[in-house]
Amino acid sequence: MFAYHNPNQIFLSEPNWKSYVRAPYTATPTGLRSWLLDRGSLTQRLMKLSRGEFKVEVLTQQMASPMLSEIRALGMPLRQKALIRQVILYGCNIPLVYARSVIPVKTLTGRLKNLRKLNNKPLGALLFRDIAMQRGDIEIGCLQNNGYLHQGFANNYDAAVWGRRSLFYLDKKPLLVSELFIPGFNKKLLSSSFH
Repeated sequence: MFAYHNPNQIFLSEPNWKSYVRAPYTATPTGLRSWLLDRGSLTQRLMKLSRGEFKVEVLTQQMASPMLSEIRALGMPLRQKALIRQVILYGCNIPLVYARSVIPVKTLTGRLKNLRKLNNKPLGALLFRDIAMQRGDIEIGCLQNNGYLHQGFANNYDAAVWGRRSLFYLDKKPLLVSELFIPGFNKKLLSSSFH
């Protein structure tokens, strides 16, 4: 998914995404399982846990070429650009989740053209507020022994990074959201900052 030569990417590779139905239940870490498989709003869950001390740091937001697996998941033609947005989600000023949204050009029409202007607003809040939103299946994946290019991952070079991704549909138009939990996610949640 993510290579040094592309400023639109912060990892050297991409998880091998699998439907959680096909992935062995025992393969997912116990402490992350409920987070990986939760079909509700991750944003809402993090906001509640951090008692409102939640923020979004936008790393990049630009028109670019998605990764091949993203193109396949979205059913996009090759070489078609999409709005790719990469953010870090913080709770109590602690980086917790890296999120990557891929929004095809064809999705950015009509009322959805406002997705171009999210700035530091959480996409999740918008998605789960929309009564017409539909969520596809959850896929889970893991990265190991990767080179991380963001400070939130810097001290955890050898740690496994677990994540999930889903297709969302607004007005029957797709967008893809991937969320990777920063190593030590559970320890960070249990830190004194959250109590």
